[in-house]
Amino acid sequence: MLIQGFTGFMWLLSMALIIFSGFALLDAAVRREDAYRAADKKTKPFWLIILGLAFVVNLLFPILSFLPIIGLIATIVYMVDVRPAIRALPGGGRSQRGSSSDGPYGPWNGGR
Repeated sequence: MLIQGFTGFMWLLSMALIIFSGFALLDAAVRREDAYRAADKKTKPFWLIILGLAFVVNLLFPILSFLPIIGLIATIVYMVDVRPAIRALPGGGRSQRGSSSDGPYGPWNGGR
């Protein structure tokens, strides 16, 4: 009975880690390339490779092995250091296409 509970807990923890690293990977993918440089963080391809490897490692290896712990650390670094720095930039670092309120010199502010 105790073994079943432990196995279920480890499975749940493994799924949470996969979801966490997957979210970080998707978040890194939607941010603009120049936002990483503006926030003085590594490049977008660097973070996509690191977070992609962390995601794959979390899928392939059990949670108690060494590699998923390294992947967790990389994901935490992205989530608590890189992501907030990029989100603090104007526009949140997300890819933005021109909106209907954009004029030739930027957003139209209604004459204010």
